[in-house]
Amino acid sequence: MTQSPHVHLRLGVNIDHVATIRNARGGRHPDPLRAAHLAVEAGADGITAHLREDRRHIADSDIARLKSELTRPLNLEMAATPEMVAIALRHVPNACCLVPERREERTTEGGLDVVGQKAALVPVVAELKQAGIRVSLFIEPDQRAIEAAAALGADIVELHTGAYCDRAAEDDARGTAAEAERLEKGARAAVALGLEVHAGHGLTFNTVAALARMPEVVELNIGHFLIGEAIFGGLHAAVRRMRALMDEARFKASGRVSA
Repeated sequence: MTQSPHVHLRLGVNIDHVATIRNARGGRHPDPLRAAHLAVEAGADGITAHLREDRRHIADSDIARLKSELTRPLNLEMAATPEMVAIALRHVPNACCLVPERREERTTEGGLDVVGQKAALVPVVAELKQAGIRVSLFIEPDQRAIEAAAALGADIVELHTGAYCDRAAEDDARGTAAEAERLEKGARAAVALGLEVHAGHGLTFNTVAALARMPEVVELNIGHFLIGEAIFGGLHAAVRRMRALMDEARFKASGRVSA
């Protein structure tokens, strides 16, 4: 069933790269937890943090502090490894988003291979769900991947928007439109299978509207761009503008006019 477009579209703000800046020099500043609080004040509905195996940005102590002090849901991005499952079970975030992870990559590249890794993912998904954690799978907007995610018992799929954002950055209008259509088709397929739909990766002020107009998408997760914009105008202003652009696109999609 397609959801009404005017339903509130949630914004999850990823604060990983506040920690990247902190770790470049060491010490405690800038503090990812402070960034999380500022993002919430500016309109974020939740906070995302990726605890990577190599701890290149977010650290274990960051996850503990976020879980202890946040006033909004925490979404823990993680690889499907025994170490990360144990950490998730210790802190019990609102959700865990399982993502692919390779040491040599700069950031998460592409969606999780839920078809090829199905056997390995079954116990991970089951264990997290048994602990009351909502399970999200970061996948490509591909029919086979979406069907595999549903078969695994995931609660959510987060559709990878990287290809769409790349085509937009290249001013490839035809490619951008094709990728947007692929995302929309994937979102519809996921909802039809009973999955909640999130989306993210590479979204900017210029690319967010198309996703915000898709009624099936209930949450967008955005991080690197917002932290980059914060250097020039502050994190509060960057999140507020993203929140406003999302709301405006959602209202227009429903045939309403925002004030």
